[in-house]
Amino acid sequence: MRNKFLLLVLAISLFTSCVEKDTGKVLYLGHTLPQAHPVHKGVLEFKKALESKSNGTLKVKIFPDAQLGSEREVLELLQIGSVAATKVSAATLSNFVPEYHIFGIPYLFRDQAHKFEVLEGEIGKEILEKGSKFWLRGLCYYDAGSRSFYTSKKAIRTPEDLKGLKIRVMNNQMAINMVNSMGGSATPLAYGELYTAIQQGVVDGAENNPPSFVSSNHYEISKYYTLDEHSSIPDVLLIGTKYWEGLSEEEKVWVQEAADESAQAQKVFWNESVEASMKTAIDWGVEVIIPEKSLFSEKSKSVLEEFIKEYPEMAPIVNQIKNQ
Repeated sequence: MRNKFLLLVLAISLFTSCVEKDTGKVLYLGHTLPQAHPVHKGVLEFKKALESKSNGTLKVKIFPDAQLGSEREVLELLQIGSVAATKVSAATLSNFVPEYHIFGIPYLFRDQAHKFEVLEGEIGKEILEKGSKFWLRGLCYYDAGSRSFYTSKKAIRTPEDLKGLKIRVMNNQMAINMVNSMGGSATPLAYGELYTAIQQGVVDGAENNPPSFVSSNHYEISKYYTLDEHSSIPDVLLIGTKYWEGLSEEEKVWVQEAADESAQAQKVFWNESVEASMKTAIDWGVEVIIPEKSLFSEKSKSVLEEFIKEYPEMAPIVNQIKNQ
């Protein structure tokens, strides 16, 4: 499998060099999401805007559906310059750029308006820049909504209802700490195994945003969806610094402007997807619960405390976000 992956990298590199001679610069962009996903639609807007601004001298070739590998693998391709750009979750990116861990803090943002005020303001831009020293320059954030709990047999209305429940989480320490702090039993598990795990009772539930809840068909085997919205981890559109440094100043302006425009369009696609996903779940018979979020927020305060102990240098950034 690894040899096949390396051969693919070599083929892309050789093809890129040939194409650049004939038709200008080509920006190869790989990501793991399906083509119907609202984030992919945002990437298409980036392609459209960049090719228009450059009059076709900068072209974008998109590889969706994990054609170039997992999020981590594509990030490594950016670092060595074999691929120009990608879209990844800030959770995955935090393994490369520590500042992105901040976005996993439960209830970091007061609401949607506060989230975008932070992401699109100076704090968000500073964090995007932090990746440059790791050869991963952030261009903009894409909305990935908020993650909430869903369960198969027992409704979660307060944190006490999580007691005794095995909840699937990403293999991420902050996500594990969050569920455990609320009284549940965090169970890291591969996403591809989750449908069967819920169906067979290996886990009692999981947590994710509405479009993922529906696109994964987890609504078919989950009776309850509790919109506690405990975390809002954005996606990030990135460009490898090796590709970025090969652009002229004018081309860099085009790339950044195209990214910013695509981020605004992607918000609309995301909201449309959330609305459609919630309708699908409700029509299927899923009970949607709107809990008192402050109860969950209070229980999860220890996660922030542990994070600051581990990363004391990030306390000023967290305080800036909280006070903004």
